[in-house]
Amino acid sequence: WWSYRNNDWRKSNRGRRLDHILASPALAAAIRSHGIDVDARGWKKASDHVPVMATFEV
Repeated sequence: WWSYRNNDWRKSNRGRRLDHILASPALAAAIRSHGIDVDARGWKKASDHVPVMATFEV
């Protein structure tokens, strides 16, 4: 989550980490990639949250 009141949100990277992916210890061991899509902030009528993604090998 980055506030729209902060014009330099990408540069400062200050925000609250509200969105998470939770996994059991066994599933966490199977994680292969993870990330967030900060480009979503540029979408029309975008949320102040961005997609959180993870790929697991199960």
